[in-house]
Amino acid sequence: MGRLFGTDGVRGVANADLTAEMALGLSVAAAHVLAEAGTFAGHRPVAVVGRDPRASGEFLEAAVVAGLASAGVDVLRVGVLPTPAVAYLTGALGADLGVMLSASHNPMPDNGIKFFARGGHKLADELEDRIEQVYREHVSGEPWDRPTGAGVGRVREYDEGFDKYVAHLVGVLPNRLDGLKVVIDGAHGAAARVSPEAFARAGAEVVTIATEPDGLNINDGCGSTHLDGLRAAVVEHGADLGVAHDGDADRCLAVDANGDEVDGDQILSVLALGMKEAGTLRKNTVVATVMSNLGFKLAMEREGVELLQTAVGDRYVLEEMKRGGYSLGGEQSGHVIVLDHATTGDGTLTGLLLAARVAATGRPLAELAAVMERLPQVLINVRDVDKSRVGSSARLAAAVTEAERELGETGRVLLRSSGTEPLVRVMVEAADLEQARTVAGRLADEVKSALG
Repeated sequence: MGRLFGTDGVRGVANADLTAEMALGLSVAAAHVLAEAGTFAGHRPVAVVGRDPRASGEFLEAAVVAGLASAGVDVLRVGVLPTPAVAYLTGALGADLGVMLSASHNPMPDNGIKFFARGGHKLADELEDRIEQVYREHVSGEPWDRPTGAGVGRVREYDEGFDKYVAHLVGVLPNRLDGLKVVIDGAHGAAARVSPEAFARAGAEVVTIATEPDGLNINDGCGSTHLDGLRAAVVEHGADLGVAHDGDADRCLAVDANGDEVDGDQILSVLALGMKEAGTLRKNTVVATVMSNLGFKLAMEREGVELLQTAVGDRYVLEEMKRGGYSLGGEQSGHVIVLDHATTGDGTLTGLLLAARVAATGRPLAELAAVMERLPQVLINVRDVDKSRVGSSARLAAAVTEAERELGETGRVLLRSSGTEPLVRVMVEAADLEQARTVAGRLADEVKSALG
């Protein structure tokens, strides 16, 4: 049986892979493991539980709350809020544990469970492993040690969470957004109320799309993975910019006044230069992944900002930021972490900070984003190959060396095995799109031949 915990919690098709029984069992296991680790020592434990609007989140939330309370943990139910809101409230309320039910940008039938440690930080790998181990032991029949009487957990609604989180977002902005018109695509997800409210309180004129979740329409043709609707709305309303979230609102992509996409690399570029100017870019460094566009790297070099690159995944970006004491990091997909104000990627905060930069400079987003030239990038997924040998094949190493020689300093090649699917990703960047396509196609053929 494979590991339950992936890079971002436990995910699967709700009521098939991820059942109510599993949600309850994992929650009880998490309570026991944290108690075992001393997290609850000397006080009555408290957990914050939130979810995105998926229909399955209703019964999964009930199962999680039941599991925690049955293990003696008091529960604050914050309802439908973004993942970063649950992380923030876990820290702000001094809770011992946070639980978010969401499958992020995945389609509606999926759902997931993510645990946060005290302070709102992602749970350490070793704790996740221990939770999984304890859960499996009890699934096989080992009885739980259950409190009774006054020892059981109490459950209450914490409706103040919405206002507390929005006030936090608006409070960290360096300046107001008065005079800006912003279109917000809420992906019919967890930010459908939060993001428009935060932008409005910060002074922006707000136009909304995809902000009417019904439990079934989350991420359906909208949000950060489907930008066409946002592009059209920005142009139609003559807005200064648009922001798009995913289902749990831990990411943000943007659209400029012309309707052109501004991706995570460009957002990082704009924020990095703004923070450098303000003196808040610690160690004059930004952290990103190896998938970042070469144009981003070249722009940071030109602007005197050091770039550190990690493996793909926001958890690796966050680990490097904590290790080195850096304040800004993120991914091309729109996960942006501003560690002075958030413990995880926060799409609403990212959008607000981007808009604040536009307001402060008086410059259009397109002009700000032009600090980096996004070089053509071609990505090919090669399936049905032995991805475990991608790093040890001498034939592939020679092919990559030849491709890099051909591309020179204005191109880049990356071969990597997928962490979540049985495939190898071939990524090629070049100054010319046709050259990138040609080289990528040739390398994909080599991967099939060498690893097939």
